[in-house]
Amino acid sequence: MTLLHYAFAQRALVAAVLIGFVGPLIGVFLVQRRLALLGDGIGHVALTGVGLALLLGWAPLPTAAAFAALGAVLIEVIRERSRTAGDLALALLFYGGIAGGVMLASLAPGGSTALLNAYLFGSLTTVSAGDLWVLVVLAVVTTVLLALWGRQLFAVGLDSDVARVQGLQVSTMNTLLAALAAVAVVIGMRVVGLLLVSAIMIVPVAAAQQLTRSFRSTMVAAVGIGLASALSGLFISFNVNVPPGPSIVLLALAVFGVLAVVAAVRRRRTAPRAPAHAHSGGTADVHSEATT
Repeated sequence: MTLLHYAFAQRALVAAVLIGFVGPLIGVFLVQRRLALLGDGIGHVALTGVGLALLLGWAPLPTAAAFAALGAVLIEVIRERSRTAGDLALALLFYGGIAGGVMLASLAPGGSTALLNAYLFGSLTTVSAGDLWVLVVLAVVTTVLLALWGRQLFAVGLDSDVARVQGLQVSTMNTLLAALAAVAVVIGMRVVGLLLVSAIMIVPVAAAQQLTRSFRSTMVAAVGIGLASALSGLFISFNVNVPPGPSIVLLALAVFGVLAVVAAVRRRRTAPRAPAHAHSGGTADVHSEATT
């Protein structure tokens, strides 16, 4: 495999494995909480951090991580304070984040539009050795936190009122989930890109749900789909010379489409069929009711 002969591609491969694993792990909790677009919003906020780093000559990864974490906490505060005005405030935050990122990057010395595109849609060459160690540490910390607090996060997502009665710190769990989503965004921004990283968190979960019934089985299947999509998309990107983000996301969407068709066929085959005489009698009843 020619891809593995290049050091930059090896680093991108490890980063793809990390986001393919961590993204769906966080995404399954976001889908449970109906927060599928949270990662997308955090990615927009993180883009401002990338733009500021390009303008000031700072390291983009830690700067984006700081903005992503700050944005995650701010998003959760807005959600907690007001459900009605919260949607509008979040929309303004998201739009301001992406606009600020593009503006700051445009003001950077020499212009950094091309480099900004690498952060928007992913790139094979942007993962440095130092960045890779940071991503590995973030992935390990995320996995450990989920192992420690996963049951509490699940309970809060299932019914926050019951969880609060049981003594769980609902606000703390909500903030933790938002922070973990921010970490996943930072892990994935190098390979998948900030505009598409939310997809690798959500689409594998949606695909897994077509065939699974329990939370645990959905998580396992989603991680498998995420890993397969990330690795396959990376190889396609290398051979076709396209950004890896769109390749990875389109593959995940293709898996979702196939599994959705399989699930529909399976439901049709397992659906109970009414006897012929009952079907004809039912038709007569409906007709008679319609004419009265």
